[in-house]
Formats: sequence, structure tokens, C-alpha cells
Amino acid sequence: MNLSEICKKVTQITKESTSFIRQEAQNFDWEKVEIKGMNDLVSYVDKEAEQRILEQIIKLIPDAGFVTEENPNFKEKTDKEFHWLIDPLDGTTNFLHGLPIFATSIGLMQGDKMVLGVVHEVNRDECFYAWEGGGAFCNNKKIQISPLKSLSESLLATGFPYRDFDKVPSYLDIVKDFMQKSHGLRRMGSAAVDLAYVACGRFQGFFEYNLNPWDVAGGSLIIQEAGGKVSTFSGGDDYVFGQEILACGHIHSEMLEVIQKHWKN
Repeated sequence: MNLSEICKKVTQITKESTSFIRQEAQNFDWEKVEIKGMNDLVSYVDKEAEQRILEQIIKLIPDAGFVTEENPNFKEKTDKEFHWLIDPLDGTTNFLHGLPIFATSIGLMQGDKMVLGVVHEVNRDECFYAWEGGGAFCNNKKIQISPLKSLSESLLATGFPYRDFDKVPSYLDIVKDFMQKSHGLRRMGSAAVDLAYVACGRFQGFFEYNLNPWDVAGGSLIIQEAGGKVSTFSGGDDYVFGQEILACGHIHSEMLEVIQKHWKN
């Protein structure tokens, strides 16, 4: 299987889907918003973008399975060798409120290993992508993690939970600690964008919990191919399905130490 060729085709698919999203954002109607759960919103744009992606991507690996956000038939991994993990519009709340930070994220998993990732940020039209062993790129230019090597000189990204608030006290302790030990924290509202920005060196680290696999699948591989490290809050490898992620350039050990001081599983 030629992962570089497949990756090239996936970037073409995301280019088409993000063009559709960008066009719909100009005249979006709030009356077309659906509420899936507490603070969990979806629109026809999410659903239509996902359908467009599925129609194209199914042709690339006919026997692959899917784990997607909007299709109820594709919520769990199967026994297939390959799985596509797809978030057609990561940052839906930003999209609905007109905040221009949202992206399409697609990852390809072989067994339990990510082998391909694409994150296409819609408004800046930046397509970040990587395949196993091939390096990481943004709009055809090679990217690398930030050269900064200490937490004290780093800019961090995080996200806040919109469900399961039981762990908020511990999380806020982590946030407070990082506020005092870094150049600051940013909350962009799209985990896929956060991960892509770590990969290209705009952020030095990103951490969040309460995440879904389609939020992080694509970006997690891009960071690793850009020279970074990704783990759970315990330092483990189940960051795609484990609902928590720590993704960094050179400051992984420093960030992990702070998180483990406060985090209670």
C-alpha cells in the first residue's frame, strides 16, 4: 500500500469538503442547528460534509472500516485491518458562532497504529498532513515541532470539557500550574487545529480530556511525524481512544510531570 499516494488523495478530498464548509459558513442559519446532547451541537453542514467525504474515501481502501462523528452506523472499531477516523467539522461550536477556527480531520489506523493523518483548517486553507515514515507537511512545505525546549518559554493550548464535569477541579489545578510556568494558554475550540499547530511549532504543547477518537486521530500522527511526542495523561499509548491526550514538542516530560501531580483518574 502506497501511503503517500493515499495521503495525496485524502488531501484532495478534504480540499473539496472544506470548500463546501467555507461556502456554507457565509450564510449559515441558526435555525438549522440540532442539539445532540448538552453543549453538543450539529448542523446540516457537518452531516453533508461527512457524507461527501465518505462517498470519496470509501474508494481508496474498499475493505476499510469507519469511525465517524455524525454517522450512527460508524461509531465503533470493527475487526477490519484498516479504519478511517473522520471528523468532518471539528470546531462546530466555533463554526456556528462565526468564530473562524475549525477544520476537517481524517486519520487512517492500521490495527491499533495511526499510519496517516490530515487536518485541513478551513479559513486559513492550511492543509496539514503526514503518513507513517514520510514526515509532516503543511501546504506542501515540510513542518517540524518548535525548537523551544523548556516549559517556561512555551505557549500551550488546551480545551475545556463540555460534558463529564467531575474532573474539572483537578483540571483547573493543572491549568493554574501551567499558567504560572509558561508563556500562557490558549483555548482555540478545535482539538484538530491545536494538534496541527503543535506540529508546525506555533504551540509547544497541547493537553485535553473528554475527547473523541475522530478529534485527535489525524493530528496525533502529524505531530509524531513532525518530531513530537503524544501520550495519555498517564504517559500511555491509548491517546486515540483513551479520551485524553498530551501532545508536545520537546517539553513532553515537563508537561507530563505537572499533569500527573494533579490528575486523578
